[in-house]
Amino acid sequence: MWNGLQPYTNVRVKETVRKKGSKETKSKLTKLAATRIKAEHPPCDEGEILLSTNLKNFSFIELRIAIRNFRPDSVVGEDGFGYVFKGWMDEHTLEPTKPNTKLVITVKRLNQGSTQGHSEWLTEINYLGQLDHPNLVKLIGYSLEDDHRILVYEFFTKGNLDNHLFGRASYVRPLSWNIRMNITLDVAKGLVFLHIDQLDVIYRDFKTSNILHDSSYHAKLSDFGLAKDGPVGDKSHVPTRIMGTFGYAATALISTEIIVGKCALDKNRPTGEHNLVDFHYSSAKEKSH
Repeated sequence: MWNGLQPYTNVRVKETVRKKGSKETKSKLTKLAATRIKAEHPPCDEGEILLSTNLKNFSFIELRIAIRNFRPDSVVGEDGFGYVFKGWMDEHTLEPTKPNTKLVITVKRLNQGSTQGHSEWLTEINYLGQLDHPNLVKLIGYSLEDDHRILVYEFFTKGNLDNHLFGRASYVRPLSWNIRMNITLDVAKGLVFLHIDQLDVIYRDFKTSNILHDSSYHAKLSDFGLAKDGPVGDKSHVPTRIMGTFGYAATALISTEIIVGKCALDKNRPTGEHNLVDFHYSSAKEKSH
């Protein structure tokens, strides 16, 4: 029954986490970086980035050319990290090319006053630089020069799930029931992959705006800035501190949003209906009596 949620067999992870069941090799993707980040004045150089990442270190000039000098008409969005730009590169050499040719990319540039910072930028690199799965967003590379913190991803033609469910972009259309179910299955596969024993990654920012779609509506999880390793060895404690966006934690919130097309938390709804899951749970409980 649950075979559809088994991790893909063609995924790639860091060599040291490939051995199943080994306590010594259980996921340590960010342990090195985390230790350094705890310092009062963490170093901000490439030495913090795990050496085995499969990413390209772009120069700032390369990315400036790829997205046409950060022009306003290259902006496709903005999030807690900063502005998001659309650009173009050669798919083989990863050299910048003319607009509307070759590989389309997404470039995210950290704002100086961003609510996120260097530590989350680094965590994103150290996780997505190690993990490769059809339902995780592909990080192509990064740039670290002076105060510039930039990430380069594959481009997602259909944007994020939040836009499609709540009509927050001009290109959106109502999602069919079949597409919604396929999206749910895709994100479930991504989460199952993260939770397998040899990885055990705690995602911590599961929400509709972090679920991206390609032209065929295949869904991928994005934004790993808050991710962390699960318990190692005999330790079973998982921190209970709430992270990410308020109102988003359990997968039930996302599932309910996809089905009914309403935000998980909306204080503009009538009293008793602010929390979507609580409201439907109470309604179902009343009807059962």
